[in-house]
Amino acid sequence: MTSADYVKPSFNPLVEKLAPPPIPSVQAWARSYDGAHGNLIDMSQAVPGYAPHADLLKWLSDAAGSPAYAGYGTIEGDLELRKVYAEHVGSLYGTMLTAANIHLTAGCNQAFVATITAIAKAGDAVLMTNPCYFNHETTLQMMGIEPRYFPCHAENGFVPRVEDVEAALDGVKVLALVTPNNPTGAVYPAEVISEIFELCRRKGIWLVLDETYRDFIEPGAGRPHALFDVKDWRDYLIQLYSFSKSFCIPGHRLGAITASEAVIEQVAKVMDNLQICAPRTPQFAVARGIPALVDWREENRLEIGRRAAAMRAAFARQNGWQLQAIGAYFAFVRHPFEGLTSSQAAERLAKDFGIVTIPGSYFGEGLEQHLRVAFANVDAEQIAEMGKRLRRIDVDQM
Repeated sequence: MTSADYVKPSFNPLVEKLAPPPIPSVQAWARSYDGAHGNLIDMSQAVPGYAPHADLLKWLSDAAGSPAYAGYGTIEGDLELRKVYAEHVGSLYGTMLTAANIHLTAGCNQAFVATITAIAKAGDAVLMTNPCYFNHETTLQMMGIEPRYFPCHAENGFVPRVEDVEAALDGVKVLALVTPNNPTGAVYPAEVISEIFELCRRKGIWLVLDETYRDFIEPGAGRPHALFDVKDWRDYLIQLYSFSKSFCIPGHRLGAITASEAVIEQVAKVMDNLQICAPRTPQFAVARGIPALVDWREENRLEIGRRAAAMRAAFARQNGWQLQAIGAYFAFVRHPFEGLTSSQAAERLAKDFGIVTIPGSYFGEGLEQHLRVAFANVDAEQIAEMGKRLRRIDVDQM
């Protein structure tokens, strides 16, 4: 027999047609920078720009070297962390939660995958913002779930308008929101979130609320929303969270779902097929870190605020650049290069000036003039240096 006698197997077409992961392509541009303007300023992937607390590193080390944490854990997550986290969330939002309301996952992306798998099926529709977090979009696409979008507008700071949400809700199974937002950084006001939640309740739609960056909302802002005050919140709300940013451990992959016991029961079925249980080493460490590292986490919140202030100062002196939204971890910036797409602009900035950002087009339609800037990655001095480099650019020569 010859090769012509054999039939080649095929890939899943839903996966095959996805674009490659965006972060590696941006990092490839960064590797082409020759250092002409100084050190690389990487403001692409959202990673904490400071180290984990020394105590947290010790707890991680203790757990990693312990036989007790080398075996399987409970599918929903270790009871100790689920209790501690339930108490923490309950205190933050002024509600009563128990471990039965918590499911731990290997990061917030997995929390989203497990949640969507539990509540939606192929052929259903999930509504998201435009711009949206690209991993949410590709998750839906590879599962055969239809992503739908409603617009968020620069003139409104990329905060959703309730009327835009209402106009897009028909035929939707789930509404997925991210606040503070990725990619724009916009922090959705509590009253807007409440109005949107009321729409979901009236129409029988799940609200999946990703609050990965909530620990970096400006001090004094109060609780992020009042949804847990609603008597029947358990029938409509699923909250997602990541420990990666607050505890500076993105490599340890730990996230959480807060929901009704009925939702947790369905998610556990999914999780058993994804990876049995979340990584146990960070569960041990974070269970101790939540009560013990309150002051350290608060100082990190203040530091992110200082970096946000540095961003505002850097763009206040720019010619043609517009800082159109900024929040807990990100800024969404309109670039002045009218002849370039967002990918072309981001590539030139990375290769020629050592400033690494993410093209706006990676996050949705009509965003060719935008770049996502993850300012939490770098300190105020690096942000000021970024501003100096931008002022050196001859816009007409780009």
